[in-house]
Amino acid sequence: MNSFKNYRRTQIAEMRPITEQDIASFQADKELHSIKDTNFRVSISDVDIQNGSPRIGDMVARNPKNHNDQWLVAKEYFEDNFEAV
Repeated sequence: MNSFKNYRRTQIAEMRPITEQDIASFQADKELHSIKDTNFRVSISDVDIQNGSPRIGDMVARNPKNHNDQWLVAKEYFEDNFEAV
């Protein structure tokens, strides 16, 4: 039985685009770091890495209540589910 349900977002998402610097950093040490504090890692799923992320067009989302909690949003998912406010 499928326990997934549909939910609508009720908050604004804070995001920034992936940069060439992000990609170079990831290629160098296989980690993507927060721009403000390199001690914090941006989470990237194994599936996104297998699909070529991080890449231009991907976004980094962050928790508005904890800016150190950041994760990659793949370009295709971002384009399908988000629009600028």
